[in-house]
Amino acid sequence: MERHTQGMLPQGALSDKVIFVTGGGTGLGKSMATYFAELGAQVAIMGRREEVLTQTAQALQEQTGQKILPVPGDVRQYEQIEAAIEKTYTELGTVNVLVNNAAGNFISPTERLSHRAFDAVVDIVLKGTYNCSLAFGKRWIADKTAASVLNIVTTYAWTGSPFVVPSACGKGGVLAMTRSLAVEWAKYNLRFNAIAPGPFPTKGAWSRLFPEGLEKLIDPKGQIPLHRFGEHQELANLAAYLVSDYSAYVNGEVITIDGGEWLQDAGQFSNLSRIPNEMWDQLERQVRGKKD
Repeated sequence: MERHTQGMLPQGALSDKVIFVTGGGTGLGKSMATYFAELGAQVAIMGRREEVLTQTAQALQEQTGQKILPVPGDVRQYEQIEAAIEKTYTELGTVNVLVNNAAGNFISPTERLSHRAFDAVVDIVLKGTYNCSLAFGKRWIADKTAASVLNIVTTYAWTGSPFVVPSACGKGGVLAMTRSLAVEWAKYNLRFNAIAPGPFPTKGAWSRLFPEGLEKLIDPKGQIPLHRFGEHQELANLAAYLVSDYSAYVNGEVITIDGGEWLQDAGQFSNLSRIPNEMWDQLERQVRGKKD
């Protein structure tokens, strides 16, 4: 097994944590929740599909031996978040880590979107994140609980991106909130950080962002300098570090984990990597003013 597909932190590194993960029933949320539990944390996973949550919780509990609490709810509804917090505190104890992972996204020309489609993405990504952050934050401040928040954003949160404009707007807002609250609420011993993942294939999101025909057309791996997708364990390792006490001095940071993807097209001449070696001989002669 290659090193990057293995767990990074020592056993028991999160044994003093109760972690609440939104969108924890599937995909990257499930992968993070799994590793948190393997490191000794008690984990609550929130999502809208109760059956999926229950199945995931049972599977992870059997796999890790840790308590996994399924908490059905919609992050867009503040009252449901408050109810989820109460249930988690009652069954697991004081929560000291929030992972805002719930998201929605799909590709589309923006002029084809209805305002409801725009709302569907922004409400989950941005509203869901500030709902959870506010609800937990108020409780932590009142109880004088030291805690940390990890937000999952994306690299186009700072560059913007066509064809996923609602997501870019939502994630951009989450990034701004991460940095803002990292400063404002540090006095309450609350840390805020973010991860900006590149392509980490998941069953649900991948089919909406890279349908089969499109994947063949644009070659997602070809846009990544390392020419591979991320392994879920790699992201889980980074997430576990950022919510652990090993990162106690990391605050207000966003860490990119994308194999260099966003930088690939950020440089003005990055596309020259497509030029074959034999053509460089000709180009070199031309640049030096010699005739071919």
